[in-house]
Amino acid sequence: MKGKRRGMCSPVSSPSATSSGAPLKSNVGGGGWCKSLSDCLILGPKVSRNIKLVQTPQYHHLQQEKVEEREKELEKQKEMKSMYKMRLERTQNYLRYCLQVAQDNGFLELIINNKEKQQESINSSTTIIHATSSPQTPPQQQPHSDITYLISQAKLNGWYIEPHEIEMKEEVAQGSTAHIYRGKWRGYEIAVKCVLPEFFLLNENGVSFFAQEVETLSRQRHRFVLQLMGACLDPPQHGWIVTELLAMTLKEWLHGPGKRRKERAIPLPLFEERVVKAMEIAQGMQYLHEHKPMVIHRDLKPSNIFLDDSMHVRIADFGHARFLNHEEKALTGETGTYVYMAPEVIRSEPYDEKSDVYSFAIILNELLTGEYPYIQTHYNPSKIALEVAENGLRPQLPEQEDEKLEELIQLIQLSWDEDVALRPSFRAITSTLTNIHHKLIRSNI
Repeated sequence: MKGKRRGMCSPVSSPSATSSGAPLKSNVGGGGWCKSLSDCLILGPKVSRNIKLVQTPQYHHLQQEKVEEREKELEKQKEMKSMYKMRLERTQNYLRYCLQVAQDNGFLELIINNKEKQQESINSSTTIIHATSSPQTPPQQQPHSDITYLISQAKLNGWYIEPHEIEMKEEVAQGSTAHIYRGKWRGYEIAVKCVLPEFFLLNENGVSFFAQEVETLSRQRHRFVLQLMGACLDPPQHGWIVTELLAMTLKEWLHGPGKRRKERAIPLPLFEERVVKAMEIAQGMQYLHEHKPMVIHRDLKPSNIFLDDSMHVRIADFGHARFLNHEEKALTGETGTYVYMAPEVIRSEPYDEKSDVYSFAIILNELLTGEYPYIQTHYNPSKIALEVAENGLRPQLPEQEDEKLEELIQLIQLSWDEDVALRPSFRAITSTLTNIHHKLIRSNI
């Protein structure tokens, strides 16, 4: 019959039987269509086998890449586990020490007795409240109460900015908690650090951290510290920090644009220029450490140091900064960036402003060598942290070809010493670098 439908795949040679047992000859090799499902199934494996042979090398290559990725990830997880285990042990030891000190000095008993008295007071207050016939609604807590004072100070001193006053332009940088935009305010070119709303919504202390960063910047008046122009103090939507616009970081000036790599992207700046940059950073940090109360930066690194139009430094990004009273110590874990982080910070031990001195030593060595710290090791950041904290790993020092490097190398080694007490103050560092700079000037005359 002419209009009869045929199977929709190529013919296959295979005898089959009808329900009555009579053989049914399929159109094998005769150019016809297959008459049954079995005909199609016979052809399938043959075609699949041919394709598989073509795809096998690529398939193996992809599998090998996946295996390598998994091995790297596994190695990273092992390193992280070792580091966190080390930190946990250190923290436990420190807590035991604190407990012992409290017990030896009678503080522990006072704390326990005070807690019991507080509990008795709470219980008696609860009884009184339950006895009243018409309980009162407790007063509502002021939201953002930690930022209220800052808002009043900003309005009083003229640096409170309404969001509509800022003309936003293009985005110039992105971070994990904020995006930075170029903008204009009252005719002045500015940088606007817009803290992401998610930072406030997902972090119960987000407003406090934001207020602390703004307050830290608002108190600084130094030529080598980033200048605050103003702020929008209405988180979560308008947590904006407005500063002078600076386009280049120390990292870009020293290494060029892009990520960490061994090969230089740009020529190494002149030696004297690099010493001047180190001297200016030290002066800015001396100002912060001698501020009342002291400001410790806690995340000092080349990407947080900017350069102005005259190529002078500006220490920036006070998101991790903290005010520290006289002889006070801060206890924290992962505050800062592993590559520039002091060993005592990695180990979650008490630390003070000398952790900034350690970070500066890594930067000074980076300025002298022109190389990223630990670039020769191929370690990832968590492995670097583990080696720094446990085995005293430090970046490779510059080759001492000239005696002018000798004094600088000694300064670096002192500044990143494991013994915090041996690390010099920024006042001493500034003095040393100033003398070295004067010698360089005299030698060039």
